[in-house]
Amino acid sequence: METIKSLNKWANAHTYYPLDLLRVALGVFLFIKGIDFMGNTGMLLKLFEPLQSVAGEMAVIHYIAPAHFVGGILIAFGLLTRWAIVAQLPILIGAVAINFVGEMNQTNLILSGVALILSLFFLVYGSGKHSVDKYLRMQK
Repeated sequence: METIKSLNKWANAHTYYPLDLLRVALGVFLFIKGIDFMGNTGMLLKLFEPLQSVAGEMAVIHYIAPAHFVGGILIAFGLLTRWAIVAQLPILIGAVAINFVGEMNQTNLILSGVALILSLFFLVYGSGKHSVDKYLRMQK
């Protein structure tokens, strides 16, 4: 009986590690995509070819790379996670939608769909047990 109690205590204490690792992985993925978009703006412009007639195309392009770059760092560390995810949502929804407007790319659709689903999850769940937000909350 004592072994079962100790195993339950251990399981309860380590329940959040997979979710925290998933949050960090999402943040690192978005950070890498931000770096990729900063270094290869031609690829980003090619993605927006179906929407060339939309006004403010350059404003959108200048929003995507820094939002992924900074948002990815914030999400990975768990600092202002919900705010960073709110900034990511229009980009991720657009990334899913652009596959249906232009040329369908299954890899991009799957990556953006998974990132969107994870972002919606962490928007509700928050930053988790092992995050800067939790650390700062405990300091009060």
